[in-house]
Amino acid sequence: MKPKRLVTNAMLIAMYVVLSLVATINLGNMKFTLDSLPIIVGAALFGPVDGMLIGLLGSFTNQMLTYGFSATTLLWIIPAGVRGLLIGLFAKHHNFDMSFKQTQFITISSALIVTALNTAAMYIDSKIYGYYSFAYVFGGIVPRIIAGIIVAFVFGAILPHILKPLKRIVVSPKNAKKKGEPKERRCPYCKAPIKEDAEKCDYCGAEF
Repeated sequence: MKPKRLVTNAMLIAMYVVLSLVATINLGNMKFTLDSLPIIVGAALFGPVDGMLIGLLGSFTNQMLTYGFSATTLLWIIPAGVRGLLIGLFAKHHNFDMSFKQTQFITISSALIVTALNTAAMYIDSKIYGYYSFAYVFGGIVPRIIAGIIVAFVFGAILPHILKPLKRIVVSPKNAKKKGEPKERRCPYCKAPIKEDAEKCDYCGAEF
């Protein structure tokens, strides 16, 4: 992994931890949090592996700082990893150039899946530690879904504006070719660049 990419991932993990600790608003059964933004950015920028690692490591660090390690820690970090994996796979499938509709589709879809996984984790955790009640685990699922959709829609709307400058800084220019840009023609013998309509190489003299 290139240094720029590694440093960017580390920064996104740190951002996840900070946002999960300070950027959360609770309105009754509705919880609005910004912690998923670094996962979405990393996945859309680098792909599924990076997105999954940012989610898993960021969520794990947050769990350690907030609750410490427990029998269900792994269950609580899986949803964030799944979010990064799904968004990264979708972005890669579309050559990291998603339209507005595609971005909205994957951010909202992944938010719904994450809500389901978090609910499952809450159910198992409550059964293990003896605090289960139907109202606690499932009573707030509708507000959680609504909150997840709202946050996902906002992130999907601002994501292109975040990715544009980041791609110029982090993604190597030689790997960021424009759509429709013709492939450079090179001499089959000396590999020197030649004009598109040339019949002879100016460097080695080979004719073709």
